Amino acid sequence: MSDQCVFCGIVAGNVPSVKVAEDDTTYAFMDINPGSDGHLLVVPKRHSRDLLDIQADDLAAVTLTAQRVAKAAVKELGADGVNLLNCCGADAWQTVFHFHLHVIPRYVDKTKDRLVLPWQPGIRGDMDAIAALGNRLSAAVN
Repeated sequence: MSDQCVFCGIVAGNVPSVKVAEDDTTYAFMDINPGSDGHLLVVPKRHSRDLLDIQADDLAAVTLTAQRVAKAAVKELGADGVNLLNCCGADAWQTVFHFHLHVIPRYVDKTKDRLVLPWQPGIRGDMDAIAALGNRLSAAVN
């Protein structure tokens, strides 16, 4: 744990939160700046800075907890869908540097859903550029 990390403070019980779920590895709690009704965060109890830093077993555990609470949001809150969001790095909108997944219930009823996209899905990109970037990434991964 990090002494300066607010999420470590939440996990330790030193910073108040509205807990939704907890197990040996993860902690899920309500987001205080929600994009929709029921928006919550899932964090590993062990501190890791971001997606590039988190250990694989913690990442798997966080993802499974996110799935569990997403199912509850659909069933209990009547969400019409769910977004999972991770922001990795300040330029990707990360503001708390402890890995976390946002679980954001989505609703047709916009009085429950204030989240809007900053880009328009469904607009096709330049396929040559997409292929070139994909080939570079494939070579880097393999």
